[in-house]
Amino acid sequence: MAGIREKKKKKTRAAILDAAVDLFSRQGYEHTSIVQLAQAARVGKGTVYTYFQSKSEIFLAFCEEQLAYVYQELAAKSNPDTPLVDQLLTMFMGEFRFASRNREFGRILMRETVFPKELTVERSGGLDNKYIDLMVPMFQQAQNRGELRTDLELILVVGHFYALYIMTIAAWYMGRLLTEEDVAMALESLFQQAMQGLAPARRIRHRDE
Repeated sequence: MAGIREKKKKKTRAAILDAAVDLFSRQGYEHTSIVQLAQAARVGKGTVYTYFQSKSEIFLAFCEEQLAYVYQELAAKSNPDTPLVDQLLTMFMGEFRFASRNREFGRILMRETVFPKELTVERSGGLDNKYIDLMVPMFQQAQNRGELRTDLELILVVGHFYALYIMTIAAWYMGRLLTEEDVAMALESLFQQAMQGLAPARRIRHRDE
Protein backbone atom coordinates (compact mmCIF):
# COMPACT_ATOMS: atom_id res chain seq x y z
CA MET A 1 0.00 0.00 0.00
CA ALA A 2 2.81 2.39 0.84
CA GLY A 3 4.29 1.85 -2.60
CA ILE A 4 0.97 2.60 -4.29
CA ARG A 5 0.53 5.81 -2.28
CA GLU A 6 4.04 6.93 -3.15
CA LYS A 7 3.42 6.38 -6.87
CA LYS A 8 0.17 8.33 -6.65
CA LYS A 9 1.94 11.22 -4.90
CA LYS A 10 4.63 11.32 -7.59
CA LYS A 11 1.99 11.25 -10.33
CA THR A 12 0.05 14.11 -8.72
CA ARG A 13 3.19 16.20 -8.26
CA ALA A 14 4.20 15.60 -11.88
CA ALA A 15 0.71 16.62 -13.04
CA ILE A 16 0.98 19.92 -11.16
CA LEU A 17 4.42 20.62 -12.62
CA ASP A 18 3.25 19.78 -16.14
CA ALA A 19 0.28 22.12 -15.70
CA ALA A 20 2.65 24.85 -14.53
CA VAL A 21 4.88 24.48 -17.60
CA ASP A 22 1.85 24.74 -19.89
CA LEU A 23 0.13 27.66 -18.15
CA PHE A 24 3.26 29.68 -17.40
CA SER A 25 4.32 29.31 -21.04
CA ARG A 26 0.94 30.31 -22.49
CA GLN A 27 -0.23 33.07 -20.16
CA GLY A 28 2.78 34.01 -18.07
CA TYR A 29 3.87 33.38 -14.52
CA GLU A 30 2.20 36.45 -13.00
CA HIS A 31 -1.15 35.79 -14.69
CA THR A 32 -1.45 32.18 -13.60
CA SER A 33 -3.28 31.45 -10.36
CA ILE A 34 -3.15 28.44 -8.07
CA VAL A 35 -6.81 27.80 -8.91
CA GLN A 36 -5.96 27.58 -12.61
CA LEU A 37 -3.05 25.27 -11.87
CA ALA A 38 -5.33 23.01 -9.87
CA GLN A 39 -7.93 22.91 -12.64
CA ALA A 40 -5.32 22.13 -15.30
CA ALA A 41 -3.81 19.38 -13.15
CA ARG A 42 -7.30 18.06 -12.32
CA VAL A 43 -6.74 18.28 -8.59
CA GLY A 44 -8.17 20.43 -5.83
CA LYS A 45 -6.66 23.77 -4.84
CA GLY A 46 -5.83 22.31 -1.45
CA THR A 47 -3.93 19.48 -3.12
CA VAL A 48 -1.66 21.97 -4.90
CA TYR A 49 -0.85 23.57 -1.54
CA THR A 50 -0.06 20.14 -0.14
CA TYR A 51 2.83 19.89 -2.57
CA PHE A 52 3.77 23.55 -3.07
CA GLN A 53 3.18 26.50 -0.76
CA SER A 54 3.24 29.02 -3.60
CA LYS A 55 3.98 29.46 -7.30
CA SER A 56 7.57 30.26 -6.41
CA GLU A 57 7.85 26.82 -4.81
CA ILE A 58 7.00 25.32 -8.19
CA PHE A 59 9.90 27.20 -9.78
CA LEU A 60 12.20 25.97 -7.06
CA ALA A 61 11.05 22.41 -7.78
CA PHE A 62 12.07 22.84 -11.41
CA CYS A 63 15.43 24.26 -10.33
CA GLU A 64 15.98 21.22 -8.14
CA GLU A 65 15.07 18.92 -11.03
CA GLN A 66 17.40 20.87 -13.30
CA LEU A 67 20.27 20.42 -10.86
CA ALA A 68 19.54 16.70 -10.59
CA TYR A 69 19.56 16.46 -14.39
CA VAL A 70 22.93 18.20 -14.52
CA TYR A 71 24.33 15.78 -11.93
CA GLN A 72 23.19 12.87 -14.11
CA GLU A 73 24.79 14.38 -17.20
CA LEU A 74 28.10 14.85 -15.41
CA ALA A 75 28.05 11.36 -13.94
CA ALA A 76 27.31 9.79 -17.33
CA LYS A 77 29.66 11.79 -19.54
CA SER A 78 32.70 12.83 -17.51
CA ASN A 79 35.11 11.77 -14.80
CA PRO A 80 37.43 13.64 -12.40
CA ASP A 81 40.30 13.48 -14.93
CA THR A 82 38.31 15.06 -17.76
CA PRO A 83 39.65 18.52 -18.72
CA LEU A 84 37.78 21.33 -16.96
CA VAL A 85 36.35 22.90 -20.12
CA ASP A 86 34.87 19.55 -21.16
CA GLN A 87 33.28 19.10 -17.73
CA LEU A 88 31.84 22.61 -17.84
CA LEU A 89 30.44 22.04 -21.33
CA THR A 90 28.78 18.81 -20.20
CA MET A 91 27.25 20.57 -17.23
CA PHE A 92 26.03 23.74 -18.90
CA MET A 93 24.80 22.01 -22.05
CA GLY A 94 22.80 19.69 -19.81
CA GLU A 95 21.33 22.76 -18.15
CA PHE A 96 20.58 24.28 -21.54
CA ARG A 97 18.80 21.14 -22.75
CA PHE A 98 16.68 21.10 -19.61
CA ALA A 99 15.72 24.78 -19.87
CA SER A 100 15.08 24.64 -23.63
CA ARG A 101 12.62 21.73 -23.57
CA ASN A 102 9.92 24.39 -23.58
CA ARG A 103 11.33 27.65 -24.93
CA GLU A 104 8.81 29.99 -23.34
CA PHE A 105 8.83 28.29 -19.98
CA GLY A 106 12.62 28.21 -20.11
CA ARG A 107 12.59 31.99 -20.58
CA ILE A 108 10.47 32.44 -17.46
CA LEU A 109 12.53 29.93 -15.52
CA MET A 110 15.77 31.74 -16.37
CA ARG A 111 14.28 35.11 -15.47
CA GLU A 112 12.97 33.95 -12.11
CA THR A 113 16.19 32.17 -11.16
CA VAL A 114 18.62 34.89 -12.32
CA PHE A 115 16.43 37.87 -11.30
CA PRO A 116 14.06 36.40 -8.71
CA LYS A 117 11.07 38.34 -7.45
CA GLU A 118 9.23 35.79 -5.37
CA LEU A 119 11.64 32.98 -4.65
CA THR A 120 12.22 32.53 -0.93
CA VAL A 121 15.70 33.54 0.16
CA GLU A 122 16.25 30.40 2.22
CA ARG A 123 15.27 27.91 -0.49
CA SER A 124 16.89 29.75 -3.40
CA GLY A 125 20.03 30.25 -1.31
CA GLY A 126 20.09 26.52 -0.67
CA LEU A 127 19.98 25.86 -4.41
CA ASP A 128 22.86 28.28 -4.95
CA ASN A 129 24.87 26.39 -2.36
CA LYS A 130 24.17 23.08 -4.11
CA TYR A 131 25.34 24.63 -7.37
CA ILE A 132 28.53 25.86 -5.72
CA ASP A 133 29.06 22.47 -4.07
CA LEU A 134 28.86 20.89 -7.53
CA MET A 135 31.28 23.25 -9.26
CA VAL A 136 33.94 24.08 -6.68
CA PRO A 137 35.33 20.50 -6.52
CA MET A 138 35.62 20.56 -10.32
CA PHE A 139 37.80 23.67 -10.09
CA GLN A 140 39.84 22.22 -7.21
CA GLN A 141 40.59 19.14 -9.31
CA ALA A 142 41.56 21.41 -12.21
CA GLN A 143 43.97 23.21 -9.87
CA ASN A 144 45.49 19.87 -8.88
CA ARG A 145 45.96 19.02 -12.57
CA GLY A 146 47.65 22.38 -13.19
CA GLU A 147 44.83 23.79 -15.34
CA LEU A 148 43.94 26.64 -12.96
CA ARG A 149 45.98 28.99 -10.81
CA THR A 150 45.93 28.17 -7.11
CA ASP A 151 45.47 31.80 -5.99
CA LEU A 152 41.90 32.07 -7.31
CA GLU A 153 38.78 32.64 -5.22
CA LEU A 154 36.84 29.69 -6.58
CA ILE A 155 33.36 30.97 -5.72
CA LEU A 156 34.08 34.01 -7.89
CA VAL A 157 35.28 31.69 -10.66
CA VAL A 158 31.98 29.81 -10.40
CA GLY A 159 30.14 33.11 -10.89
CA HIS A 160 32.35 34.00 -13.86
CA PHE A 161 31.57 30.83 -15.79
CA TYR A 162 27.88 30.97 -14.89
CA ALA A 163 27.75 34.55 -16.23
CA LEU A 164 29.22 33.34 -19.52
CA TYR A 165 26.50 30.69 -19.68
CA ILE A 166 23.76 33.27 -19.02
CA MET A 167 25.18 35.52 -21.74
CA THR A 168 25.16 32.60 -24.20
CA ILE A 169 21.56 31.65 -23.38
CA ALA A 170 20.53 35.28 -23.83
CA ALA A 171 22.09 35.19 -27.32
CA TRP A 172 20.07 32.05 -28.08
CA TYR A 173 16.83 33.71 -27.03
CA MET A 174 17.68 36.76 -29.13
CA GLY A 175 18.19 34.55 -32.19
CA ARG A 176 21.92 35.14 -32.49
CA LEU A 177 22.51 31.45 -31.81
CA LEU A 178 20.06 29.22 -33.63
CA THR A 179 20.86 25.63 -32.73
CA GLU A 180 22.15 23.54 -29.84
CA GLU A 181 25.40 23.16 -31.78
CA ASP A 182 25.71 26.97 -31.99
CA VAL A 183 25.27 27.21 -28.22
CA ALA A 184 27.88 24.52 -27.59
CA MET A 185 30.41 26.17 -29.91
CA ALA A 186 29.86 29.59 -28.35
CA LEU A 187 30.24 28.22 -24.82
CA GLU A 188 33.41 26.33 -25.69
CA SER A 189 34.96 29.44 -27.24
CA LEU A 190 34.06 31.62 -24.24
CA PHE A 191 35.30 29.03 -21.76
CA GLN A 192 38.59 28.54 -23.60
CA GLN A 193 39.17 32.31 -23.64
CA ALA A 194 38.40 32.53 -19.92
CA MET A 195 40.84 29.70 -19.20
CA GLN A 196 43.65 31.67 -20.83
CA GLY A 197 43.41 34.22 -18.04
CA LEU A 198 42.89 31.68 -15.26
CA ALA A 199 45.61 29.19 -16.18
CA PRO A 200 48.99 29.20 -14.41
CA ALA A 201 51.64 31.33 -16.09
CA ARG A 202 54.05 29.25 -18.15
CA ARG A 203 57.68 29.52 -17.15
CA ILE A 204 59.75 30.99 -19.96
CA ARG A 205 62.98 29.10 -20.62
CA HIS A 206 66.02 31.20 -21.42
CA ARG A 207 68.44 30.11 -24.13
CA ASP A 208 71.31 29.66 -21.69
CA GLU A 209 69.33 27.24 -19.48
